[in-house]
Amino acid sequence: MELRQLSYFVTVAEELHFGRAAERLHIVQSAVSQQIRRLERELGAELFDRSPRHVRLTGAGERLLPEARTVLAAAERARTAVAPRQGLRIGTSAGLGEHLDRVLVALSKLAPDVPVELVSVPTGERLARVADGRLDAAFVRAPEPAPGVRIVPLWPDPLVAAVPAGHPLAGQEELALGDLAALPLSITARRNNPALVDLVVGACHDAGFEPVPGPVSGSLQDTLATIGTRPLWTVVYASQARVLRAPRVAFVPFRAPGLALTAGLALPAAVAQPSPGVAALLAACGDHEN
Repeated sequence: MELRQLSYFVTVAEELHFGRAAERLHIVQSAVSQQIRRLERELGAELFDRSPRHVRLTGAGERLLPEARTVLAAAERARTAVAPRQGLRIGTSAGLGEHLDRVLVALSKLAPDVPVELVSVPTGERLARVADGRLDAAFVRAPEPAPGVRIVPLWPDPLVAAVPAGHPLAGQEELALGDLAALPLSITARRNNPALVDLVVGACHDAGFEPVPGPVSGSLQDTLATIGTRPLWTVVYASQARVLRAPRVAFVPFRAPGLALTAGLALPAAVAQPSPGVAALLAACGDHEN
């Protein structure tokens, strides 16, 4: 059993899709499938229930997942113990847009000699890595409580509606959620971002309608490309919308009070005194907020 195989297994288990897992690992899908098959042969058990429509963990896969994560975390701690890093490892959240740029600029002024490594992984993995020390900090939005982690609130992140540029709603200065009731909603699966999906769907219910389910794409860019050709809508963080290039899509603010999630910085709960690098990062976030 190789660490690489366990890493591939955990990634597929998180994505429940071999193609998306391969994209995250930056390798071809066939290599992921091959290593998973080898791991299954070695363990003598199938780890995934595969069909043309879905990929699910088997009972054996569900039992292996926490053990695999424990092994990978231990391996990472061993690497860190041998070659400790002096820089900052920061987990990033999708859609930070100009927020991240401004924080990094402020951080470079406050701590010019501290190298920064940005790590993009799903929210649950981000929190797990902060808790066990593989990340020094991570940007998150309204996460569910996680053991070993504390969240420092940073700023509210407003959402805007993304609609086809040729749709009549695209020309309005702002939208009420009810204006979108007739259009299908294309949004990520809840398991990928429960806080966002719960906020949007709950707001639709409060506005008196059940959102019509639209197609679920693998990435925001794919979703926006689809919206550019079909009458659909989704939500995008305003800070991200300002830096996106999507000429066939219009981004329209919601009418007050609008929709927003609070961005926060996840830090290890066990560390009472932040390192100089983390302290500089917190100060950079504060400078950005003001």
